[in-house]
Formats: sequence, structure tokens, C-alpha cells
Amino acid sequence: MYRNWLSRLVLLGAALLLAGCASVDIERYAGTQPRLDIAEYFEGRTRAWGMVQDYSGEVQRRFTVEIEGRVEGETLTLDERFVYDDGETDRRVWTFERDGEDRWIGRANDVEGPVEARQAGHVFHMTYRLPVTVSGREITFTLDDWMYLQPDGRLINRTAMKKFGVTLAEITIVFTRGE
Repeated sequence: MYRNWLSRLVLLGAALLLAGCASVDIERYAGTQPRLDIAEYFEGRTRAWGMVQDYSGEVQRRFTVEIEGRVEGETLTLDERFVYDDGETDRRVWTFERDGEDRWIGRANDVEGPVEARQAGHVFHMTYRLPVTVSGREITFTLDDWMYLQPDGRLINRTAMKKFGVTLAEITIVFTRGE
């Protein structure tokens, strides 16, 4: 009995490890429409609504975001102002430098290091490390961030917040331009 339980535990651990390593190749979306270019999409005013769900799917927080986007040459600056359902506010300023036709290098005031990002077809993807305070303790998560442009102009953002390769929370955001 103990041996059977141990075997199942080892198999489950291996499956979780492999699942944490798996990722979709963004090139799979090359040629899809409508084509997303983040500089074009985010230039000007954008508004978004989102939620954070824990590992069980329970909504932990809801928020709105007002974004001012500015393009100067090959640089996109996004000034994001968050308002959470509990009244807390936050601000993140992203700067993206175009690094080829479909590549960007991003930086933000609260994100660790430079972020390599890519776009293909209707999709934008980036992975980055973000320190977050949870119950008074700072924990650095790896965020796997995917944006999908819809035919009606809305942009859907799905982000997995991971620690040690395991998804502990998910963020869903819907963006709309010019409202």
C-alpha cells in the first residue's frame, strides 16, 4: 500500500514538473488575423478590467486599469494606473523598445530585469519576474503573459503566476481602446 502511494506521488510530481516546462510556441500564431502590433494598439488611451484568481479558481481581486500609451520612434511607453476593488491603487510604467519587426525589449519600474517579448499574428507574449507582497512577505513570481487580439478590437490577456514552475494564480484582463 505504501509503495503504491509513493509511486503515484512520484508520477504526479513528474507530471507537474513536465507541465510547468511546457509552453506554446508563439510562431504557431504567425499569419493569424487581425494582426497585433502593441505600439499601434496601445498608443493613446486604453481601459481594462481584470481579476486575479487563486490556484482553485476563486477570485481574489478585481481591478480596472487606465493606460496612457505614447510612441516615440521605436519606443512604446505605457503608463498603467490600477484601481482595485478594495480601493488600493498602483502604478506601473512599461517602456518597450522595438528589437526587430516582431520583438520587443521591455522594462517596468517593479519588474526584475529586461523582458524579452514577441508578437506573431494576433498574439503577444512575454515572460517576466515580478516581486509581489503576499501576507506581508515579498515573493517573486514568474509571469507567463499572453495577449490575444479579437476581431472586434478587444484584447484578452491571460497570465499565469508561477512559483517553482507551478501556477499559483491566474490573471485575466480585457482591454478596450479609446473609451
